[in-house]
Amino acid sequence: MGKETSPSPHVVIFPLPLQGPVKCMLKLAEMLSLAGIRVTFVNSHHVHRRLPDPAYFSKYPNFRFQTLPDGLPDGLPDDNPRSGDQILDLLWAMEAVSQPAFREILSSGSPAATCLIAEGVFSWCASVAADVGVPLLYFDTISPCGLWGLLSLPNLIQSGEFPFTDEELDEVVAGTDGVIRRRDLPSFCRIKDVNDPIIQLVIEEASHIPLAQGLIFNTFHHLEAPILSQMLTISPNIYAVGPLHAHLKSRLPGGEHSIASDSIWEEDKTCISWLDKQPSKSVIYVSIGSLAVMTRDQLYEIWHGLVDSGSRFLWARRPGSVLGPGPKHGDDDVIVPLYLSQGTKERGCVVGWAPQEEVLAHPSVGGFLTHSGWNSTLESVVAGKPMICWPFHADQQVNSRYVEEVWRLGLDMKDICDRVVVAEMVREVMGSRKDEFSERANEMAKFAKMSVSPGGSSFLDFDRLIKDIKMMKILPL
Repeated sequence: MGKETSPSPHVVIFPLPLQGPVKCMLKLAEMLSLAGIRVTFVNSHHVHRRLPDPAYFSKYPNFRFQTLPDGLPDGLPDDNPRSGDQILDLLWAMEAVSQPAFREILSSGSPAATCLIAEGVFSWCASVAADVGVPLLYFDTISPCGLWGLLSLPNLIQSGEFPFTDEELDEVVAGTDGVIRRRDLPSFCRIKDVNDPIIQLVIEEASHIPLAQGLIFNTFHHLEAPILSQMLTISPNIYAVGPLHAHLKSRLPGGEHSIASDSIWEEDKTCISWLDKQPSKSVIYVSIGSLAVMTRDQLYEIWHGLVDSGSRFLWARRPGSVLGPGPKHGDDDVIVPLYLSQGTKERGCVVGWAPQEEVLAHPSVGGFLTHSGWNSTLESVVAGKPMICWPFHADQQVNSRYVEEVWRLGLDMKDICDRVVVAEMVREVMGSRKDEFSERANEMAKFAKMSVSPGGSSFLDFDRLIKDIKMMKILPL
């Protein structure tokens, strides 16, 4: 008999179809392609048609996109922007509509898939992978510290600690070395009903995560070593391969100049020309990301705080990020108070969306007022920029606590939206504590870049991931 040969590795990647997860997983997909792995990237129709340059990936002969519906109403690209308050609707719709389509893609691919890398929130992917006979790796694109907080929820319920009352939010969570208070747990933990659908979804995810053959994280060991060690108690294989945006640049022959934009929002690069005219480290960059939303009152409080701080600011204010009536970028018919209008004209720049990595790397930027999304947090870490954190949902509450209390890279403004506090924190980060935060941020940036360089922890973990993927075989049904 001839020697049996293993099938060529073919990885199917299935992200949550939102900007943050897609952006993160596309970078992983490109790194796999660079390593000679065949990749099928499964995207939603809605997100895929908003990618600025999907043809960029045609340079990889073994890379292809496949698309499926996400289950939400879809007309023109901006008919339904999939904002943060629609996450649960999106997840339900995908389980009902996307799951059958995805099962068909996974089972009928040619060549056959030898590995599935799926977003961790898709607990149903465990049964689909088992039915099709494909090894599964989960990639939670939120932070490991945020995921660990989410996975702690079943234990909190069992011990009778959950649900919390609003008066108990400052109590420390047991087993977190005094770092995490109840208010710092993922946003789902503010829900009062154990039977709430999103709580049940979290419990289901916690039970399915250990079913995967390994977990991939967009982080690096120096940043989250204790959490990664804890993750080994639920999974035999942990691959910390981040920060992925920096890791990809370290592997590409042409570096960052070879990377195409993966933003589903159109970037306004005029802000770079504005930054070029500002003094070094004089600008606070403001963005609440691709999903977070704010009320009109919150908008004005932050706006007043920025103007009152006296600092220069660049504000990326995404269309649709303000709930209800009120000023949005480009709304010429909305009356803005003269004080804010004049202050913005003198020291500010407002755009609909900014090329964030380029902005954070710009020498004029000295700090970042952020929603604490994980991609944004890591981009700020790599750029060596201190943060003011105003978290919106999910892991962002945990991330903001770690930024201030563990990594000491900035200030946590969670549960507060007050112009006086905003102004004071901007003055701290950009003025009175500027040197302190800059020194710490620059130190962490060095560790981040070392991790993705040859011999670094993330570089070695990715090489180990490639080796393990090449050894995977189609499982018997």
